[in-house]
Amino acid sequence: MADQHIHYQSVRQMSDALHANEISAAELADAHFKRIADLDGRVGSYLAVTPDLGHEQAASAQSAIDSGNAGPLTGVPMQLKDNMATRGVTTTCASLMLEHFVPPYDATVTSALANAGAVLLGKGNMDEFAMGSSTETSAYKPTRNPWDLDRVPGGSSGGPAASVAGGLAPYSLGSDTGGSIRQPASFCGIVGLKPTYGLVSRYGLIAFASSLDQIGPLTRTVEDAALVMNAIAGPDVNDSTSISRPAIDYTIGLKDGVKGLRIGVVPEYFGEGIDPEVARLTREAIKQLEELGAEVSEVSLPNSKAALAVYYVLSPSECSANLARYDGVKYGFSTPDAPNMMAALEATRDGGFGIEVKRRIMMGTYALSSGYYDAYYKKAQQVRTLIRREFDAAFEKVDVLITPTTPTTAFKLGEIQDPVVMHANDVCTVPANIAGIPGISIPCGTIDGLPVGLQLLGAHLSEATLLRAAYAYEQATPWHTQHPAN
Repeated sequence: MADQHIHYQSVRQMSDALHANEISAAELADAHFKRIADLDGRVGSYLAVTPDLGHEQAASAQSAIDSGNAGPLTGVPMQLKDNMATRGVTTTCASLMLEHFVPPYDATVTSALANAGAVLLGKGNMDEFAMGSSTETSAYKPTRNPWDLDRVPGGSSGGPAASVAGGLAPYSLGSDTGGSIRQPASFCGIVGLKPTYGLVSRYGLIAFASSLDQIGPLTRTVEDAALVMNAIAGPDVNDSTSISRPAIDYTIGLKDGVKGLRIGVVPEYFGEGIDPEVARLTREAIKQLEELGAEVSEVSLPNSKAALAVYYVLSPSECSANLARYDGVKYGFSTPDAPNMMAALEATRDGGFGIEVKRRIMMGTYALSSGYYDAYYKKAQQVRTLIRREFDAAFEKVDVLITPTTPTTAFKLGEIQDPVVMHANDVCTVPANIAGIPGISIPCGTIDGLPVGLQLLGAHLSEATLLRAAYAYEQATPWHTQHPAN
């Protein structure tokens, strides 16, 4: 494994090299820590780097490899988005409110990857409390897209996506509330999977909107996403919303192809607001899948056009409730010089939260307030039910739905100042969160050197089918082999 190629190898390739003794776990970790030191000053994808813990885990992983007790993730470095609790490691949610917060426990996914032999490189930058589509709302620094450092990597999992795209981590875990895995995966030209709601435990994930949040992998290949899912998917007694079902191997059937697979094309996702070039590349990808043997038909989802409006009632409402705990009393940032408790609470929340978080708290508080609850929150929940039923009906006709992942390619840092325009970046991804269904974004081309993502959506617990379809397309095209020039 030559040094100049190591950073863009897949998880599977790194694992094979470790098991063949072509490289040690310590050498692999050191190569990544050096790359982070050399490049991340320009990219800004990490909020914390963990060399001490990483070296400790690498030594343990090497022992497992040497004794023949290693799995595919053993010794392979990785990153976690900074809203996943990591015992002994600062976990800030990219907010001043949690600037010095060190969790006394691990999130379930943190433990699962550690048990699988993973080596933690550090914590990924993000939009504050996962509220944003560009990673510009981080209280500490913006993250830049490795394909063009003047552009955003997407959000809110922009740090994880930029790290994987730029060779700063082989894979990362992100969270997806309205597209925060898939949208940055599209902007950065990598694979991003949002699993079915409840398939991956949310215990230890700092909550944004609890009925929408879901943890999933950001990887360079579809196979890598399947390998990571094998480690993190499964029931958890600590998460009451976790789905109780036996573990499955997501790599089985990955190479079965798409012959006979029924694919639905959603016309509502190709209209107003979608860049014509993005639409063209998406249709070319659909044609490629048809040539591989898939059966393509049109499936209309008229109610899903309301998903963005539903999302921006429900998610702020849940955020308003979840973020009420940051009051300057229990933990986190607290204003020291206030004359009384109420003044301290107001000053703490004013100083600890950024503009976008405050905006969403205020929106949510308004939607939940007396006299407006029925008109906004209750109505949004009713429309959510209609959207879910519409998807259920669609999946009786087809196995997979295909749309663009994002309306455009990555935009420039500072280019979008209007929050309504920024929120519209989620128009293609939000419906899956509203319905609780899985979705995956894979690269399907470039426009002026910037990646474009193809989104595949499936019925509840259809991750294996999505991964199979995504793998077939990936292997028939060159896009997964391309990476930034850095």
